[in-house]
Amino acid sequence: MHRVEHVMGLPVSLRIEGAGRGADADAVAAADRVFAWLREADAQFSPFLPDSEVSRLDRGEVSADGVSPDLAEVLDLCERYRVESGGAFQVRLPGRGLDPCAVVKGWAVQRGAELLRAAGVSVFCLNAGGDVVVAGRPWRVGVRHPERADRVCAVVEVAEGAVATSGRYERGDHIVDGRTGRAATGLLGLTVVAASLTEADAVATAGFAMGVEGVEWAAGREGCEVFAVDEGRRVLRSPGFPLAGA
Repeated sequence: MHRVEHVMGLPVSLRIEGAGRGADADAVAAADRVFAWLREADAQFSPFLPDSEVSRLDRGEVSADGVSPDLAEVLDLCERYRVESGGAFQVRLPGRGLDPCAVVKGWAVQRGAELLRAAGVSVFCLNAGGDVVVAGRPWRVGVRHPERADRVCAVVEVAEGAVATSGRYERGDHIVDGRTGRAATGLLGLTVVAASLTEADAVATAGFAMGVEGVEWAAGREGCEVFAVDEGRRVLRSPGFPLAGA
């Protein structure tokens, strides 16, 4: 089955394979749970919704000690990547409100993948705006060309794990280097393959914020493989990056 919905401000697609005759209802129910969870996560964590827990925390209507366990987990992850990136990854920038989206998307979609596994779904591809979790068989995932919307610059082959890309091409210079408060420079795109989308998405964002030095930083993290294009159009990648056909 194949299903697409607009959630968290982006298209999310789910493909489930191998359900078999008589199991279609189970696959539909699993998909329903995934999309319901993503809508729930958006309502709770979006900084663009005034009634979200994140917005209420930012306004001081919820104390830091009184947040939900899920938000506490997200904030702990945000702090972890802030420290490990030397401050390049920030969810509280001067003059801006609390915005944990760089962690929330990958974290929420990864939990969606775990819901699928818990429901007995073993072969699937869950794609949230180009950031992907796959399982059950080799899947090919295209890495969009940083300057050509109609082309890919690499194709990744992954059987179990996640792929996430950070770049400028969808939203311009939206990633800020928290060390300087200015738009990140040095890279056009950074793709990370990791065991979970929580890790892949946050590392891709943090590495992109760090600039060219972020490529080596991301590649040095356990279980992460990296593909990047810098501002000089050079391709940089770790030796184990799983290029299809390589």
